Amino acid sequence: MLKTILFYLCLTIWFILWTPLLIIGLISKKLEHFLVVTDAWGVIAIARFIGGIKYEIHYPPVEENGIPFIHNINTRLDGRAIIASKHMSIMEVAILVTHVPHAFFIIKRELLWIPIYGWAFWRMGLLGVNRKRGATNMKILSNNVMKRVMDGMTLIIFPEGTRVQPNHKPPLKRGLLFIAEQLKLPILPVGLDTGLYWPKKGKIKSGTTHIFFERELSSSASLEEIHSAINKHSC
Repeated sequence: MLKTILFYLCLTIWFILWTPLLIIGLISKKLEHFLVVTDAWGVIAIARFIGGIKYEIHYPPVEENGIPFIHNINTRLDGRAIIASKHMSIMEVAILVTHVPHAFFIIKRELLWIPIYGWAFWRMGLLGVNRKRGATNMKILSNNVMKRVMDGMTLIIFPEGTRVQPNHKPPLKRGLLFIAEQLKLPILPVGLDTGLYWPKKGKIKSGTTHIFFERELSSSASLEEIHSAINKHSC
């Protein structure tokens, strides 16, 4: 319990110390993106040195002419696919935003209202969604996603809609399918087990968490296929 208290105390101090820089970053989208990514590297460092949480990223093998070879770690991290990830903690958010170039997320609109950090998220290109507006909102959202993808950014979405506990595999939101179909973008599923070490509620535990980039799915994939892929290696 002492380690958990110390961990969250260090994390809180880090976020507070970073706020003046995020305010300065509001002058430029590029600068704000750099500052948020650097902030995320700090979160990873605190998780490693205070929480004892390391991480490993696993990419799917790639085959050429039927002969397996060492995979290209940049496979489909180039904006030409939607990354659909399981969501258990802040840990995978930090890992994904630091390892996927020019990433942006679709998040709850209310998160953009958080002073300073919410403004920074908006400035770097994150999209807020109002779930109550239904189909009309999804069309606007798809157009905004397309503009960012055309500008070289990569969409990361958490189709479960919220953080989940280990062994919890809720049904996925249909918004992912709408965006993928509208934009004709393939889907790159991501499974993980971060909740075992940095749970939504409870103690921080030392260990090595794993992030699994699964094989790419087509834009017409079903929710069942995506659900199965992101939960393939998840606890």
